[in-house]
Amino acid sequence: MPTILRHGPYRFYFYSNERNEPAHVHVQRDRCFAKFWLDNVALASSKHFPAHEIRFLRATIEQHREHFLVRWNEHLYS
Repeated sequence: MPTILRHGPYRFYFYSNERNEPAHVHVQRDRCFAKFWLDNVALASSKHFPAHEIRFLRATIEQHREHFLVRWNEHLYS
């Protein structure tokens, strides 16, 4: 599970065994978890994150989307 970004209390990461899914990133803060698709940034799932944090995370992912996609391809297809 490589961490690709730490932003404040948030950890953005991939799982290595998810090649069969479209590009996405996982986010964790404490016991809160979320998964966002990267092609068109959208929430795939969330557990315990309040709505205002989901909006913040989506904006952060949009800001770093190109970097995340590069890292996704490097990690899963190298």
